[in-house]
Parts: sequence; C-alpha cells; structure tokens
Amino acid sequence: MSANIQTDKIEELKNLRKITLLDKINEYIISVQGLRIKDKVIFFRLLATMLNSGITVMKALSILEKQEKNKIVKNIFFSMGNMLEDGKNLSEAMIEFPNSFTDAEIGMVKAGEKTWRLNDTLTDLATQVEKIASISWKIRGAMIYPWMILTVVLGVIIVMMTIVVPRLIGIFNSKEALPQSTRVLIGISDFFVAYRLFIVFWLFIAFFVFNIWRKFPTGKYFFDDFILKIPVFGELNQKLILSKFARVFSGLLSSGVSIVEAIRIVSEAVGNEVYRQRILLLVEDVKQWMKLWESLEADKMFPDMMVQMIQVWEQTAKVDQTISKVADFYDEQVDNMVAILNKLLEPFIIIFLAVIVGFIAIAIMQPIMNLADTVSQA
Repeated sequence: MSANIQTDKIEELKNLRKITLLDKINEYIISVQGLRIKDKVIFFRLLATMLNSGITVMKALSILEKQEKNKIVKNIFFSMGNMLEDGKNLSEAMIEFPNSFTDAEIGMVKAGEKTWRLNDTLTDLATQVEKIASISWKIRGAMIYPWMILTVVLGVIIVMMTIVVPRLIGIFNSKEALPQSTRVLIGISDFFVAYRLFIVFWLFIAFFVFNIWRKFPTGKYFFDDFILKIPVFGELNQKLILSKFARVFSGLLSSGVSIVEAIRIVSEAVGNEVYRQRILLLVEDVKQWMKLWESLEADKMFPDMMVQMIQVWEQTAKVDQTISKVADFYDEQVDNMVAILNKLLEPFIIIFLAVIVGFIAIAIMQPIMNLADTVSQA
C-alpha cells in the first residue's frame, strides 16, 4: 500500500515538473513576443467598451482571453488577469510586458486609473497607437520598394560578375585588344571572383560591428544625428519625430500625467537619441520654473510653429486644441512627403537601372560587334 502511495507521489512530482517546465516556456515566449499593433489597438478599444458597459477590468480581461485565438496574445491576457487577481492594477500588469506596452501607454493608463478616467484613456490610447502606427507604416512602405529593387539589382550584378561575364569574356583571346569599357567590366568581374568570400566575410563583420556600435549611446547618437542630416529623408524623419512628440505629449497631459513625467516618457517615445537628449534637458528647465516654449525657442530642432503652439497651450491649458493639432499637421506633412517621394523615386530607380544595365550591355556587346565586323571584312 505504501509502495503505491510512494509511486503516486512520484508521478505527482513528475507532473508538477512538467507543468513548471511548460509554464517557464510560456513565460519565455510571452517575454520575447509582444502584442502586434493591430492586437493592441483592438485590446484598448474593446477594454474601453467593456468598462463603459460596467464590466470590471478583471472580467474584461477574462472575456478577451477566452475569445482570443492567437496563443501568444491569449497567454498575455491570461497572465495579466492573474496579476489583477493578485492585487495588481492594469498599469502594473502592463509593466511586466515591455515588448507589448511602451512607457507612454503605461503612463497614460496609470494616470487614467488615478483620475478614474480609465475608459476614456484607453479610447484615446487606441486612437493614438493607430495614428502613430499608420504614419510609421507609410514611411516604411515608401522605403520598401526602392530597397527591394536595389537588393534585386545587387543580386543580379553579383551573378553577372561572377558567372555570366567570365564565361562570355572567355571567347576572346586577347584582353588588350578589347575596348576600355569591356576591360573595366573584366576588372570588376575578376575582383568579384577573386575576393567574393573576402567581401562576404567583411560585409558580415561590418554589419555585426555596426549593430553593436549602434547599441552604445555614442553610436546611437551619431547614427540618429546622421539620419536627420540626410537630404529629404532627414526632414521626413524629423516630421515623424515631431508628430510622435506632439501626440504622445498631448495624450499624457490629457490623461493627467505630470509635466515632468510626461517629458521623460516622451523622450523615450520619439525613437531618436538626439531628440531624446534634447527633450530630457526640458526636465531641468521645468524644475527651474522655465516655460517650455522659452526653453525651445530658437532651437532648430523644434520649428517655430510648434513652439508657438506650446506657448498657446501653456497660456490656455487647452491641450487637445493646441498640441494635438500639431501632431495632425505633421501627420499630413509626412503623408504629402511620402507621396512626393514615391513619385520621385520611381524614375530615379529606372534611370539607375538603365545606366547599370546599359554599361554592362555595351561592355559585352561592343567587342562582339567588333569581332563580327572583323570577320565580315575578312
């Protein structure tokens, strides 16, 4: 009898170990993978709707978890529900998922809980996340097409230089008699063939070192500063940063977050180290009772229009009618610039391809045509 009891205990311990291992795997997956933008917008909107209907946050999370089909999202909702059962509030539960929720979103929810305006805050958050994501995706979409074309062109060039050109050039006996363009093409082809492994190796090393360098504060600062100085693209990136600054700052202040905490959160939300350090300087100015617009006045990083709108806000305290309107203005500016870029990049890419293909075609066809002329004359 005691042997059976001992066996049952062993089996029970084994099951507990299995459950613990699965729990650890689930926790790891949750910590690595977060909510997508689409999932987050739906989460904020549905949660706000259920709170408006009188459903508690804990019950709302339980409902969302049961109807969710995505296992990652389902586990996140389940874990957050368990945290609420343990006595934590929503903002404290969100802190445990840094890959899903930003400091700005957590700050707004925390302020909404303190002011008993959580449902309104969640609705505003959904709109804010949606708008920021929309404008960011428009810029990414504008960049995808040229990068895809350039990648394909680079692949074609590598194949031609390492495989096609050496075989075609093999039909000629003497390289000295070939035209200059053909000799240049042969030189490039010989370089690719001789050093292709060396090139791939150093490209990999350069990419690896660059990514490590970017993680350091100095590297991140210089890279972000370089991005801002690129013609056209730098201006586009600046407008996106200003839009994020205005929208997140407006949302935080509207939710009741203190101005010092709002500035700190916004500095992390803009996604640029140069602007982050400049925005953090505002904290010290505010602590010394300096007005925000006075600190930003004559600063090239912040246009006069934005400074004036901040001045109006500080005089009237109407956040929604001032700073949030600045975000809408820059969103429209980004839309216009992306549309213009799409129109300008297409002919530029076509010309670039025509030049490369034309040079290769001339370099290959010219000696063949010369050979044909020699044969016909003979």
